[in-house]
Amino acid sequence: MKHNMNVIEIRGIRGMIITGCAICCLAVGFIVFPGWIMMHIWNFCASYSLSVPSIGIIQGVLLWGIVIASYLTFKKDKFIVCFRTPKGLSEDELKSVFADLKESTKEDIVLKSMLKARETELKLKSEEESKKEEAEEVNKI
Repeated sequence: MKHNMNVIEIRGIRGMIITGCAICCLAVGFIVFPGWIMMHIWNFCASYSLSVPSIGIIQGVLLWGIVIASYLTFKKDKFIVCFRTPKGLSEDELKSVFADLKESTKEDIVLKSMLKARETELKLKSEEESKKEEAEEVNKI
């Protein structure tokens, strides 16, 4: 765990305004400005052809997004983003995943507490399912 961790505290309206300005500057610096550059590159190349239309800043930002998405897709080191939760894992598979996580996070107190909470949640869930199955069996008789 990092002992030299810095915490940024936002206090009052002034702090919110400064945070908003910082976010706007980051958005302009990493999204709008490269989009503006891409717009000018496209329009410069389009000036040599009569059939290619010129584009505006919105299309430049979209072109920048296409360039970044293409780069992430075709680079050698794969960048994987997953927005779904794994479904259908058996308890043995989940236990093996948690065992791997425990080994990799031996010193991190926060991750340990999160893993303990998740294990407790899974135990309670399996107990509830077994109670429901027992109740169904009793109702069948």
